[in-house]
Amino acid sequence: MDKTQNKKKQSDLAALLTYSGTYKGLTFLGLGLSAVAMLLGMAPYVLIWLVSKDLIKVAPNWQEATNLLNYGYLAFAFAVVGILVYFVALMCTHLAAFRTATNIRKQGMAHIMKVPLGYFDNNASGLIRNRLMGAAGETESLLAHNLADIVGTVVMFIGTVVLLFVFDWRMGAACLLAAVISVLAMFSMMGGKNASFMAEYQAAQDTMSKAATEYVRGIPVVKVFQQTIDSFKAFKAAIQDYSKKAGHFQAAVCRVPQSINLTFTEGAFVFLVPVALFFAPSAIKDGNFAEFITNFAFYSVFSAIISTALAKVMFAASGTMLAGVAMKRINEVVSAPILKQADKPKHLTDNSIEFKNVTFTYEGSHSVVLDNVSFKVESGQTIALVGPSGGGKTTLASLIPRFWDVQSGAVEVGGIDVREIDTKELMAHIAFVFQNSRLFKTSIVENVRMARPSATDEEVKQALEQAQCDDIIAKFPEGIHTRIGKDGVYLSGGEQQRIVLARAILKNAPIVVLDEATAFADPENEVLIQKAFSKLMEGRTVIMIAHRLSTVVGADKILVLDSGHLVEEGKHEELIKNNGLYSRMWTEYNKALMWKIANPTTQSTTGNGDDIRLNENQEGEN
Repeated sequence: MDKTQNKKKQSDLAALLTYSGTYKGLTFLGLGLSAVAMLLGMAPYVLIWLVSKDLIKVAPNWQEATNLLNYGYLAFAFAVVGILVYFVALMCTHLAAFRTATNIRKQGMAHIMKVPLGYFDNNASGLIRNRLMGAAGETESLLAHNLADIVGTVVMFIGTVVLLFVFDWRMGAACLLAAVISVLAMFSMMGGKNASFMAEYQAAQDTMSKAATEYVRGIPVVKVFQQTIDSFKAFKAAIQDYSKKAGHFQAAVCRVPQSINLTFTEGAFVFLVPVALFFAPSAIKDGNFAEFITNFAFYSVFSAIISTALAKVMFAASGTMLAGVAMKRINEVVSAPILKQADKPKHLTDNSIEFKNVTFTYEGSHSVVLDNVSFKVESGQTIALVGPSGGGKTTLASLIPRFWDVQSGAVEVGGIDVREIDTKELMAHIAFVFQNSRLFKTSIVENVRMARPSATDEEVKQALEQAQCDDIIAKFPEGIHTRIGKDGVYLSGGEQQRIVLARAILKNAPIVVLDEATAFADPENEVLIQKAFSKLMEGRTVIMIAHRLSTVVGADKILVLDSGHLVEEGKHEELIKNNGLYSRMWTEYNKALMWKIANPTTQSTTGNGDDIRLNENQEGEN
């Protein structure tokens, strides 16, 4: 059972403290000091009672009350020492809180570095960031403030109850009644069905964060088509859902109970007056009126502490609830299944690839993406994956580098199941070029060097040259040291793709996976990319995914996937003769190439002469 599973069996607080490491002791020291500070803070109230007692006892001869100055000094000393002790307590809890939040972020990042790369397809970067970084920040408030206040408040509450009944239990009970009503009001806000509401509130916040990230990334599309925020319905719906939950919590959950809570805690004195009036005559009759007035003065002042204590209870309870929700969000990241490593990894001897009865379904889905797929790619062969969209081509390619692991069957590289190969060795043997190129906001040379950090500038230049990037480098004064995204330096989609190809060439991996690598390139860039491909593919095992069938006719083998099944395989000429799915796709592809925008001046129309339509080339028809 791993550390994450153990955390699930612990309370949220206990699980949170496991991240404190050696700083856990500081947390407990801070809590202890907070309790001491609260007790010291209550001492001045007792001294106020002593002052009142002495004054009333000698009234109206006030000069006979000789201990007043001493009581004042003691009250001041207790107050100052209490503040200093509380300051030290918060220093301890803050240090522990900051280290805990840092450890959560570090351990969380270390964990997600071990999860399959496919995890990031299902979990947007904004969502992960909000769950891990945002939630870790929320735990700081709990450990730095709320937890110390909880302990201090418990001690204060116990001390308050004791003091309430020490001098006059009747007046103490009157003051306590206000506290009981306040606690009931707070429980109605925090307890029952409202206890789970904060989880829904945080989930709405996560959804809004994820949608916001997607919206920001899609701003160029929005601006091009002159759309508004309404065009991103998911973002708008997320904002409305978050707003609705926040409004509901404020209006329906908190408004009335909080009003009652503040009314009775701030007005505890109201309960004290009727009690005093009721018992005053008996105190006069018994000759205890001076003591009675002294107690009344004490409770009049001391009732104010009830408001402070209960306010801290409320904020502490809120912080605890938020911490529980935060821990749940953190656990959603740190409990993500990691990529299992072989106990005794085997080493690759060749670059062949074989799928053996592979079946795969994405987590949470009921649809089989790949169903009993089997084929073999010999070392040095080029294999093309084609078929209708959604047929499973990209999924198949992603199983080779273990973006995901299969549910049944096996994916073998060099005759070894990829699950038995060390991940670093497997990744070192595979280079990827995806249709969505991604470059970092750093220099061109550093972008390419990501593939092999030890590469020299000369080796990077050679890779860029082989990737047909000479024209890109030539147009920038700083050459390969030009920083992308700075001072107006931006590259087109085709240019970015060539930089990515240079990265793959520099890696010099024996297996290459190309996923629609020319999908967004213009004709000029596509020609250059194809030249770069020829260099990248030399002597390597290549898995190529393509919709443009003209790019795969020279492949050693073409695999045709449809709805997760391998329906055909063979060379281009063989598949054309089979008159199967590939043959039909080839026919449709060639028809599409012959479509053009017809010249309205040469078309016979039944309208006003402005009819522009797509028509097949007449020569093609003939």
